[in-house]
Amino acid sequence: MRRDDQRQAVKNIPLEQLKPFKNHPFQVRDDEEFRRLVESIEIHGVIHPAVARQIGEDCYELISGHRRKAACEVLGYSEMPVLVRSMTDDEAVVNMVDANLQRETILPSERAFAYKMKLDAMKRQAGRPSKENVSQVGTQKRSDQLLAEQVGQSRNQIQRYIRLTELIPELMDMVDEKKIALNPAYELSFLKKEEQVDLLDAMDSEQATPSLSQAQRLKKYSQEGHLTLDMMRVIMG
Repeated sequence: MRRDDQRQAVKNIPLEQLKPFKNHPFQVRDDEEFRRLVESIEIHGVIHPAVARQIGEDCYELISGHRRKAACEVLGYSEMPVLVRSMTDDEAVVNMVDANLQRETILPSERAFAYKMKLDAMKRQAGRPSKENVSQVGTQKRSDQLLAEQVGQSRNQIQRYIRLTELIPELMDMVDEKKIALNPAYELSFLKKEEQVDLLDAMDSEQATPSLSQAQRLKKYSQEGHLTLDMMRVIMG
């Protein structure tokens, strides 16, 4: 899209017509960063338009600008400037993740689900090469390598974050709250869902969270089919 076209596509859209991105992995938190945004918009207005795509008559899906919309709601505004763009589902996912990874503070759960969504979209896009790129398919980089380069992480770290999406919500919350470190959390993600639920019980009874070595032992017993609630309590104790 040419810059002139972008300018023409910016328009004020009523907030009720702006819908959140489907399965949006990034939260709108009432933190210091958000309060600064509210203060800025109150003084200067929305300087950078949100980005959305039209998904129905008078209905738009936000690609970026969820916090700006929330700030406008706090301030009692009825509309906000939005750059309306046409994009496919996968293009929308990639653009949504890229825009939100610019935030100052990102929780491990947000990063995990965002990386997973973007990697899945990139893999689908790579599976549909354009005609001019057909001859280059054999030399294309792996999607996870491209993602790693784009976000400045190693491929291994990308995969470790994505693995966290296998945690049950209660354990993921503990990772976000820094009660469980990333490395133990990665090991715990290999436990079956019912084992993860039992682990909550063991953690509560022992009043402890797993260290890396404990998490590795839990994973080992799980893979061997010997992990019981009693075994968890012994390991956690």
